[in-house]
Amino acid sequence: MKAFTYERVKTPAEAAASARRSSGSKFIAGGTNLLDLMKLEIETPVHLIDVNGLALNHIDATDEGGLRIGALVRNTDLAADPRVRRDYAVLARALLAGASGQLRNQATTAGNLLQRTRCPYFYDTNLPCNKRLPGSGCAALEGFSRQHAVVGASEACIATHPSDMAVAMRVLDATVETVDPDGKERKIPIADFYRAPGNTPHRETVLTPGELIVAVTLPAPLGGTHIYRKVRDRASYAFALVSVAAVVLPDGSGRVAFGGVAHKPWRQAEADAQIPHGAQAVYDQLFSHAHPTPENAFKLTLAKRTLASALTEARART
Repeated sequence: MKAFTYERVKTPAEAAASARRSSGSKFIAGGTNLLDLMKLEIETPVHLIDVNGLALNHIDATDEGGLRIGALVRNTDLAADPRVRRDYAVLARALLAGASGQLRNQATTAGNLLQRTRCPYFYDTNLPCNKRLPGSGCAALEGFSRQHAVVGASEACIATHPSDMAVAMRVLDATVETVDPDGKERKIPIADFYRAPGNTPHRETVLTPGELIVAVTLPAPLGGTHIYRKVRDRASYAFALVSVAAVVLPDGSGRVAFGGVAHKPWRQAEADAQIPHGAQAVYDQLFSHAHPTPENAFKLTLAKRTLASALTEARART
């Protein structure tokens, strides 16, 4: 691990100002992903800004009937909140499907959204990776690609986003609230938060340098039946091969988002409109432009069957 300086801050404005003063700095809260990457020298910040002292660890009701989740709310606390369990069950289930109890106790809401891919070539500094070292190439294209993306990828990167929570946030139409070093606040729909890999896969979100996530807001509850189905190689502490977040309403309409198949939670309004017509119609819309490798083509069949199972369960319970 390379040497770095460390600072604790007490307000979002102080955190943003520190980021402006120290080029190459990183915010740290739970550190469950960042510290691992620093040990491998994949992330090499010269300055760490500890934001744990910020008052961003509360879950508050909004005037619109939703919830405003502070950036520092731990995953365990978010999953256990009675309002989340009652009104946003897909989110609670997605959180509990992720990592381990110990990690959920430490991991934060903002950190979960910002965690980086678990592609083995990203973690192996002896091999090329455009996400780790722009312009070096993508070893996964000709390598072991069983876990990788089948849709939304590019010739520069086929890595997937690892978050379970983000998939549920996407199906719920969450909004990410931020503040930048100039004190400017903005609200980013989660649909627009993640960037397509294109030729710059190292630029994973639309955040600007020094921009700090302060909260994630959920709109008023959808109602209906909430399902989160995660298929993985072992029952715990494993990332999704395919996951499905589904909300089905009593009138037969609903929403669906996939994890484990793309660089971001994968959802399309056109596919949501096909839910009354069945899983095949939804699948055809979502994966019409799929480009799997020979090693991960099985994910397409797995996605179709997992979706069918989730929708069947949701309709039965509805």
